[in-house]
Amino acid sequence: MAVKIRLTRMGDKKAPFYRVVVADSRSPRDGKYIDLLGTYNPLTNPAEIKIDNEKAAKWLKNGATPTETAKSVLVKSGAIQPENK
Repeated sequence: MAVKIRLTRMGDKKAPFYRVVVADSRSPRDGKYIDLLGTYNPLTNPAEIKIDNEKAAKWLKNGATPTETAKSVLVKSGAIQPENK
């Protein structure tokens, strides 16, 4: 089973906020998830990010792969180190 860290969309039309979740890669975007890591609200200035960094580090250590957007949110929250190019 491939496990991904990704965002699920919540909120109203034209007013989204997101939950950062750990889910099976085969489940739908807003479907069933394994664990909730936190929330991300892009509408506030600056964007509000609340992530449980210990849970995120545990899932990353166990092999969960983040999507591109989830990875950028985790870098901003301090859960993972940014890659130097």
